[in-house]
Amino acid sequence: MKDSKWMNYVLKIAAFYNILWGAWVVLFPQHFFELTGMDPLNHPMIWQGMGMVIGVYGLGYWWASYAPLVHWPIVAVGFLGKLFGPMGYVINYFSGAAPAEFGYTLITNDLIWWIPFALILRAVHQKRNWKLTV
Repeated sequence: MKDSKWMNYVLKIAAFYNILWGAWVVLFPQHFFELTGMDPLNHPMIWQGMGMVIGVYGLGYWWASYAPLVHWPIVAVGFLGKLFGPMGYVINYFSGAAPAEFGYTLITNDLIWWIPFALILRAVHQKRNWKLTV
């Protein structure tokens, strides 16, 4: 299977972004909350744990960038996280558990990746000629 160069670049950019964002959250866990005017965290280690997970996703994207159509499960897991994260935020926002300012994280962590990740997964589907049967 031949990968398109844009897939390699998208995943390398996603890797770089996720590793940087993860490091920022781990090293400076209160900074995002200060920037947005939200209350500081009582338990920053939970936020730091999230930063570590996001950083590890970055490593996965980097490795997947060498053959996105082969390493598509990494892209699929990332895409699911980029779908479920905003869904969780919306549920928590409307229940009053999450402030609107927290939604800023969704723009660069999730929303901008929906289209390129979906296109990579679509290319996998087309290359493998999978038939969906019920």
